[in-house]
Amino acid sequence: MASKLFEPMRIGALDIPNRIVVAPMCQYSANDGCADPEWHVQHWMNLAMSGAGLVMVEATAIDRTGRISHGDLGLYSDACEAALARGIQAARRVALPGTRFGIQIQHAGRKGSAQRPFEGGKALSANEDPWTTVAPSSIPFAPGWHSPAMLSTANIPALISRYRDAALRAVRAGIELVELHAAHGYLMHQFLSPLANTREDDYGGSLANRMRLPLAIAQALREALPAHVAFGARITGSDWSDHGIVPAEAVEFARALKALGADYVCVTSGGIAGGISIPLSPGYQVPFAAQVRKEAGICTRAVGLIATAEQAEAIVASGQADCVALARAFLDNPRWGWHAAQRLHADLAMPPQYDRVRPAQWPGAALLRPTH
Repeated sequence: MASKLFEPMRIGALDIPNRIVVAPMCQYSANDGCADPEWHVQHWMNLAMSGAGLVMVEATAIDRTGRISHGDLGLYSDACEAALARGIQAARRVALPGTRFGIQIQHAGRKGSAQRPFEGGKALSANEDPWTTVAPSSIPFAPGWHSPAMLSTANIPALISRYRDAALRAVRAGIELVELHAAHGYLMHQFLSPLANTREDDYGGSLANRMRLPLAIAQALREALPAHVAFGARITGSDWSDHGIVPAEAVEFARALKALGADYVCVTSGGIAGGISIPLSPGYQVPFAAQVRKEAGICTRAVGLIATAEQAEAIVASGQADCVALARAFLDNPRWGWHAAQRLHADLAMPPQYDRVRPAQWPGAALLRPTH
């Protein structure tokens, strides 16, 4: 039986050669939002040859104060745009045939002004050049974190404009898919979750009110993006708290996004506040994706501790999701897609320079071919 994982798919107007996605992974290596010409470029070029049909660039801030850390990638200046364009051009030159490139745009909200994870991951101290963060309500992310300023309604139009501007910069840089980050505890997730949003105006209280700003941004992005550019969102399936977002609300949000023209959603979970325990296990978020796909009727991506080819194949073949995203698996094995194709009896085009590693047939032992 042919592999479902390696079957082509379409997201909006975008044809993708298979159903494997490299999830966005922050590298915390940018310089004032600009991609590092060595680290980011080699990282993206490596992922471009991984065998994934879609490579997602890491969470990318719409402005300086929307960054998580000083090392976050951004799209708020001409320099940021030019650096992204150079990196994507380099990655595309070595990419496997048909590989597509997407980007996740976001604002960190109250989780910003933080140290890089490998420097501690805590809120920046006074001598580390911190900045004032914003959130729907003035509630710190966790004990010991700074108190964010409540985002005023007067500043919302400017925020929407910055999202739009960042998305258009991405398109000019060669990006083919734009993803709104509305999960992992960042600003749009903060508006959606009652754990972070205690407002009493039109942006708080009911689910409809809590969705108001994320949906306004989604609408602005869909209207601004060219028709050939796919658009979607990463959403939260659960806050893992009795008082937070539950799967039924994720379904409602996905339905609303679809109505505005979103082409897909990626369903993840957690990250809204410190001290919440998450029962981690292989594919622990897949049930959320399955429920959203079934009840919202939108193209859906599953993500979270998906590691093996057989696991990924089962998720897609059983109809729990239309595609799967992997992160750590690609860091551990940059040729994950090549090996998955061999295990699942699927063919995969390789760079001609590396084609000598291809077995005579998929699967089978590799032939010992001349290397000179």
